This record gives sequence, C-alpha cells and structure tokens, in this order.
Amino acid sequence: MAFSPAGQPYVVFEDFANFRKATVMKFNGSNWVNVGIAGFSTGVVNYTNLAFSASGQAYVAYSDSGNYNKATVMKFDGSNWVNVGNAGFTAGEADFISLAFSPSDGQPYIAYSDGAYSKKASTMKYNGSSWVYVGSAGFSAGIVYYTSLSFSQSGQANVAFRDGGNADKATVMKFNGSAWNYVGNAGFSDGVAGFTSLTFNTSGQLFVAYEDFANGNKATVMKFDSVFVGINETKGSGLSVYPDPAMDKITIETSEVTNTSQLAILNIDGQQVISCQITGHKTQLDIRNLPNGVYFARLTDEKSVEVKKIIKQ
Repeated sequence: MAFSPAGQPYVVFEDFANFRKATVMKFNGSNWVNVGIAGFSTGVVNYTNLAFSASGQAYVAYSDSGNYNKATVMKFDGSNWVNVGNAGFTAGEADFISLAFSPSDGQPYIAYSDGAYSKKASTMKYNGSSWVYVGSAGFSAGIVYYTSLSFSQSGQANVAFRDGGNADKATVMKFNGSAWNYVGNAGFSDGVAGFTSLTFNTSGQLFVAYEDFANGNKATVMKFDSVFVGINETKGSGLSVYPDPAMDKITIETSEVTNTSQLAILNIDGQQVISCQITGHKTQLDIRNLPNGVYFARLTDEKSVEVKKIIKQ
C-alpha cells in the first residue's frame, strides 16, 4: 500500500480472481477502482511492492513467475502498465523485493534477496535505460529475508533485513557512495527479527519495526540514536546552541575559546554543511538554506570535541 502525492491510497496485490497476476486498485473517495486493467502482469506475482515517483506515477515491483521469478518493475503511464527496463532484469530469482525512489536522482531502486548471489542482499537502480547494481551484488554477510529499502534526506540508500549472517537478527546497512556499511552493529535486535520494516521520520532519524522473537513474537520498534562515524552528543559540556528547534539562525555559545576553536555543522549522515573558526564566546550562524531535519554542532580545539544536537524546522 502507498499514498499518491495527491493523497489517494493505492494497493497492489496478487489477484486470485485474475490467475494470481498483479492488480493495482485505488480509492477514489467512495469506491475502490482498478488502475489500468486487473491482472496486468505476464504471470503469477509474489513480493509485490508499490511506490510513487516524484511526478506522481505509480510503480510496482514484484517477483515475476513469467520471467523465472526474477524481478520486474512496471509503471502506469496513464492508460497502461508498461515495463521499466526489461522484464525479469535481475540475474537470478528475486525475493522480498522492496521498491523506493531516491530523492537525489529521482530514480526507482529495489532491494531484494538475490538468488544469483546465495540469497544475500542486493540493490539495483534504474539509470534511465537499464537496471544496474548499487555497489556490490550480494553485499550482506549471509542470506537475507524481509528486505526493506528507504532513503535518508540526503539521498543515501538504507536497507534493513533479517540477517542470516548474524543469527537471523535485524541488520541495517547503508550505501556511502562506493560500498555498503553497517548502520550501528550488525544483528542489533535481541533475537530473531521477522518482517523488518525501515523508515525515516521527518527529522531524518532512522526507525526499524519488526516481529520480535525474543519478546513473544510481538512488535518492536527501534531507532538509531547515534550519528555517522560515531558522533555523539556531549553531556554536561560548556557548549550550548539555541534556539532549538530553529528556523533561520542559531547562536552557539561556549565557555572557552582558544586560537584553534573550530565549529562545524553536520547533517545526520555526518557530512559537514557549515564550518568556521570560533573567535568569541557567542557565534551566530544563518541556517535558513539548510533542509529541515536533525543537525549536530561540533566544536573542536586541541584538547576536546563537544557536540550538540539541533533541529532545523
């Protein structure tokens, strides 16, 4: 299920009334109606997933029995469902497919359990003409289940999954532009994790929901409370940042200033977006051009590093 940019709910499903092929329906305000024809796929579908492009086009991804259970992605062109690239474009069987759009390049991506690579995690994107791997294929430590793909505000791809390489616990990995790295520890859940689902809140913080085998198979939600490369908020320091939340300007106040005091504003991915040298106990910065979200003010000198979290609204 997904909502269109206009706010209409859409669903994609394996349609037993149409030979188990893919059907998409939307709610028009009073009734559920077909989007295009019912049962539009070539054959039986599994692991159906639905997402919308920035322009509002509906896309679906699924494991396509009409193409050896490889992944197929289709989009609705206003009249018909048409293939995005080739049908059955993955090297092998694709299970647990998750479809999402990158805010950076606007292209569709899928994450899945890759039968061509021992059912480890792979991610592919459509480059405008064909589907290509994002980083290495089969990048996880072992077999994966319940892959869930989501993008940070800065456009980094993150994938959550039940990790066969780490006792079937939950793991999240992100693509740094050249390689896939763990977000926090691999296998971070208390026990086996089922049906992992990954998303970011409006402040850019990462959340994972899953069936928690260590707690009676009930639902558990966890959030990632640290920041890229281990930057953590300093407790009880002489650094203060206000107002918080802030809209256009922030004031950084510190009890001690040296000739080497440097200030940096970092986004939640650890990327430096503002930097300057501190020359007084109070420094004002203009942040109106920064996207809304969570940031960190980091003050360094030859003796210490102090960090404070701020929210830009």
